[in-house]
Amino acid sequence: MKLDRKEILKALETISVAGEGKNMVESGAIQNVLTFGDEVIVDLLLSTPALHIKKRAEVDIIKTIHELVYEKAKVKVNIKVETPEKPENPNLIKGKQIPGISNIVAIASGKGGVGKSTVTANLAVSLAKMGFSVGVLDADIYGPSMPIMFDVENAKPLSVEVDGKSKMKPVESYEVKILSIGFFTKPDQAVIWRGPMAAKALNQMIFDADWGQLDFMLIDLPPGTGDIQLSIMQSLPITGAVVVSTPQAVALADAKKGVSMFMSEAINVPVLGIIENMAYFTPEELPNNKYYIFGKEGARNLAEDLKVPLLGEIPLVQSIREAGDYGRPVALQTATPLETAFENIARNIVQEVVNRNENLPPSEAIKITTMAGCSAVNKK
Repeated sequence: MKLDRKEILKALETISVAGEGKNMVESGAIQNVLTFGDEVIVDLLLSTPALHIKKRAEVDIIKTIHELVYEKAKVKVNIKVETPEKPENPNLIKGKQIPGISNIVAIASGKGGVGKSTVTANLAVSLAKMGFSVGVLDADIYGPSMPIMFDVENAKPLSVEVDGKSKMKPVESYEVKILSIGFFTKPDQAVIWRGPMAAKALNQMIFDADWGQLDFMLIDLPPGTGDIQLSIMQSLPITGAVVVSTPQAVALADAKKGVSMFMSEAINVPVLGIIENMAYFTPEELPNNKYYIFGKEGARNLAEDLKVPLLGEIPLVQSIREAGDYGRPVALQTATPLETAFENIARNIVQEVVNRNENLPPSEAIKITTMAGCSAVNKK
């Protein structure tokens, strides 16, 4: 018996690929139909490699031809899979920063308790005092502290309309724009989220916010080298990273891992330098004395070993902690050694950003994929 190709195509119009509305012929899934006597060869194009989808499509084709055309037809189905490319995130411009934000600097630490958030808050204030427009994204999802440090614990971001879209307006304090998950949770409420939920919240604070024009966005990362850090670098083209450490060996070991993460070939985010916090203790009654409680020049030696700049040293002073607790960063003070220390570090960061932008191509957001149960990180 000689089978009619048109009759087969008409029969195939009665079925569709699982998950698609149009029939196989109308959707273009049927690429070709060849007949040789009682033999039929159907070339099928699918957009998913899922085994159960392929098997169901093959069974449906064979069954339909047998029922509607010829029950003894010898049917062969050749399946080809072409997965459509996912569209680029419209919020990202490949090789360029997000419109309106000139430089994005990640403030990181290898471990907790080294004063990373305190450093971030004071650097933001110092940059603002120098005349830059500054924003802070509190990406420490599980321990947000920026609302306390900027005395805006009870503030809530307002909703504003930008180009027909509703966006969050960052809270502003001391001429610094701030967004933090702390604005959306109660003070005594623990954030119990898995990585994907945290990443989604961060993306909303990045892309669903009206940051306006910023010279610098500082991102206060959580400690360590985990999922949140990768999610941030996947979402944003980071200009450079700053690593905060204290001088003792255990902190330096973790700081080294943090630097290594940014400098790895897969991630390749320039490290602008290392800041040594709690470098020494000077009691108020002995202003000329320095006591190296946690060790001496540990971060300086690490910076030399890793060939990255030492951006500055911050002493262990009670007033830094008190100022942060009261929501008035110590960098707001005038004509004090602490104001000078943070200002010098801010100036060093600005210089390193200038050097980085002059000598290196624009950063790109990284692309994270999972293969064979292992995490692989590539550049977009």
